[in-house]
Amino acid sequence: MFTGIIEAVGKIRNIEPRGGDWRLTVETGSLDMSDVKLGDSIATNGVCLTAIELGANSYVADVSNESLAVTTLGSLKVGDPVNLEKALRLQDRLGGHLVSGHVDGVGKVVSMTPEGRSWRYQFEAPVSIAKYIAAKGSICINGISLTVNEVEGCVFGVNIVPHTREATTIQFLQVGSEVNLEVDLLARYLERMMTAPQESCEEVSTSPITEQFLAEKGFK
Repeated sequence: MFTGIIEAVGKIRNIEPRGGDWRLTVETGSLDMSDVKLGDSIATNGVCLTAIELGANSYVADVSNESLAVTTLGSLKVGDPVNLEKALRLQDRLGGHLVSGHVDGVGKVVSMTPEGRSWRYQFEAPVSIAKYIAAKGSICINGISLTVNEVEGCVFGVNIVPHTREATTIQFLQVGSEVNLEVDLLARYLERMMTAPQESCEEVSTSPITEQFLAEKGFK
């Protein structure tokens, strides 16, 4: 588990194709690696990767075909910057929100507008996960925990304060850039709890939850 609070910006040192998947070597920049052990998880642009080799300022991780297919990792090039966060420890502060590092979909940047010293970014999410994104809820973008300001259809906006922009790779995004999106865990589990069969394991309908459905379940 992670918090979505980026600890450092690293960069891709090497990409080694291996039978259809990849082995990545990531330079860790200012990330403190002194307490990282083999097998530990490191969120890399929001994707949970397992460290299989460790260097003084780097780690190596295998990236499966599945991860390459459903995230933006497959478009990375040597030298590209990446957001890094070590796995959460139970005694750590939860400064963002609970993040699993399991990407739900790939979105893209729609607009970037300066607002005072901050920036307003708008992103378009895939239809399949847009229903889980709510105003004032949480969203993880390339591993960054952010608060959703507004939602209209599949497009949602977030405010990026100067520190977040300077300390993460969000400063390098452009209109049209693709990003990894992970929705709030609670939204996914709530839907599953409300739509799962109570007495059998027959196929569950994928129809979206409606106001009528919520009313029938006692939500007014």
